[in-house]
Amino acid sequence: MAKMTTAIIDAAKAGDKDALHALVVAVQDQVHRLAMRMLADPQLAQDATQEILIRVITKLSQFEGQSRFETWVYRVATNYLLTARKVIARDPGLTFAMFSEDLIDGLVDETAAAPEDHVMLNELRITCTMAMLLCLDAKHRASYVLGDILECDHAEGAEILEITTANFRKRLSRARTLVQDFTARSCGLANTSAKCHCPRRLPAAMSMRRLGECPSKMLQDAPDYATVKVAAQALETQLSTLKLQQSVGGLKAPKHIAQEVVDLVTIHP
Repeated sequence: MAKMTTAIIDAAKAGDKDALHALVVAVQDQVHRLAMRMLADPQLAQDATQEILIRVITKLSQFEGQSRFETWVYRVATNYLLTARKVIARDPGLTFAMFSEDLIDGLVDETAAAPEDHVMLNELRITCTMAMLLCLDAKHRASYVLGDILECDHAEGAEILEITTANFRKRLSRARTLVQDFTARSCGLANTSAKCHCPRRLPAAMSMRRLGECPSKMLQDAPDYATVKVAAQALETQLSTLKLQQSVGGLKAPKHIAQEVVDLVTIHP
C-alpha cells in the first residue's frame, strides 16, 4: 500500500477530486487483496472492495493521524469484512474436515492423470489455497491474513482489529497452527505423501466448475505451478534437514572439563 502524504490526505478531506482519486488508487490493491484472502470469491471481493473504499472516503474526516493511514484503512476494511451482513450471509461455514473430504472426492489415479496443464494447475493451486482459509472462523482468518499474509506486526494487527496485542498473538498462533497442520496433512505440494495432488484433483475440479472464476489478470503476478512445486519440495527438504540438525541435542560439555580447566589454571597461573 503506497504511503499517503499529509498533503494528499488533507486535500482529499477538503474534497479535492484529484487527491481523492490518488488516495483510492494508492489503497485499492491492498484492500482488494485483503478482501480476496478473507472471502476467496472474486465477485464478492470486488463488491466488498468498492464498499470499503466508499467507507474510507466517507469516514476520511475521522482519520486524525494517530496511526499510519495504511493501518487506519485496514481497520476500516476489516471492520466491514467482519460485520457486514451481506458478507456474513455468504460465509460458507466450511471446516477443515469438510474441506479435506472435498479434496479427495473424485481424485484420479496417478497413472490416469492427464498431462499437466500448468495454467489450470496454477489456478487450482491458488483457488485451493485461498479457499482453505474459509475453514477458519472470520476472526481467526482476519488475524492470519493480517499477520502471516500481509505481514503486519503484532502491534499493528492488534490495532487494526482493535484487540490487545496478546489477543492478536493468540489468535494468530491458533490460526497458523490449524492452517499449517491441515496443509502438511492434506496438500501434495507440502507433503508428497498426501492423497491430494493438483494433477489428480484437476479433472474433478474442472467438472465441478471450481475453476475459471478468478480473472487471469488477477493471477498474472503469481508464480507458476512448476516454480511453486519445485520451491515447496526444496523447502520441505530444507526444513527436514534443519529439523534433523536441530535434533542432535544440546551437546553439553562433559562435567569434568570445568574442573580440569580450573586445575590447569591453578597449577599453571
